[in-house]
Amino acid sequence: MIKLLIECFPVVLFFTAYKFSDIYLATGVLIAACALQIALLRLLGMAVENSHKITLVLVVLFGGATLLLHDEQFIKWKPTVINWLFAAAFALSHWVGDKPILARMLSGQVVLPEAVLRQLSWAWVLFFIIMGATNLVVMRHFDTNTWVNFKLFGLLGMTVLFIILQSVWIMLQTKK
Repeated sequence: MIKLLIECFPVVLFFTAYKFSDIYLATGVLIAACALQIALLRLLGMAVENSHKITLVLVVLFGGATLLLHDEQFIKWKPTVINWLFAAAFALSHWVGDKPILARMLSGQVVLPEAVLRQLSWAWVLFFIIMGATNLVVMRHFDTNTWVNFKLFGLLGMTVLFIILQSVWIMLQTKK
């Protein structure tokens, strides 16, 4: 439960800061929250995943550009870039290393045949591509307020739905 709270709090703080102020204060809050997230994970002796580090770097780069150039488009690109980077990493892991990233992540938690893990990994690649593309559609065709709401509720909702569908699919695969 604590890990879930730590995972979600940067985007929740971003959302809250935006609702009380503007995209620029919210961006500054997001940068600080992502740094604090890593500090909290370390302080609590929890794992700091590569995804946390990549997110922090991208938030600092895109958020810094947003603040420095006073252009909100940079921070709006961050979800697309990070999702597409994850898609690329998951896809490349099929050819680099001994097994796909997903197989390494699930090692010891779920026992699935290699073919099923590979299919699941490709599903994650597709999911990350769709998430990035959906963010582009929302940022290009809707106002900033809608994009901020989408960032919290839309991306989170898509992720929860995908995880539920993935869980059902895994259960069906293990019953074969």
